[in-house]
Amino acid sequence: MRNIIKKPWGHEELLEKNNKYMFKKLYMKKGHRCSLQYHRKKTETILVLKGILRIFYGNSKNKIKSKIYKRGQSITLKPKIIHRMQGVTNCTYLEASSPEFEDVVRLSDDYKRT
Repeated sequence: MRNIIKKPWGHEELLEKNNKYMFKKLYMKKGHRCSLQYHRKKTETILVLKGILRIFYGNSKNKIKSKIYKRGQSITLKPKIIHRMQGVTNCTYLEASSPEFEDVVRLSDDYKRT
C-alpha cells in the first residue's frame, strides 16, 4: 500500500493501515507546521529520520511546551495530548499509530483548514 497525501506543509505517505495499526512516512518543509490538534482515541509515536523537527505538546492550549527532535529521537503522544509538529529544517519522520485515521480535532491551523 503506497498512498502519498499532499499537505500544505509537505506530504505524508501511508505505508500501512489495518485494523491494528497505521504507519506513515511524513515530510515537513522547513518553517511549516501542521495543525494544533489532538486525538480522542489515537496514540502515535513519532521517530525523526532526517532533519530537525520541533514538537509542541501539552495537556491544554495554555500549557504547551516544545522540544527539538533530531535523527533517531522519538516521542509517543497519548490520546487528548494537544500537539503540533514544525519543520526547523526540511524533515522526514515516521509515525506509527493506532488505526483511527479520521480521529483529528483541529484547534488551529496556519492553512485555514477546518
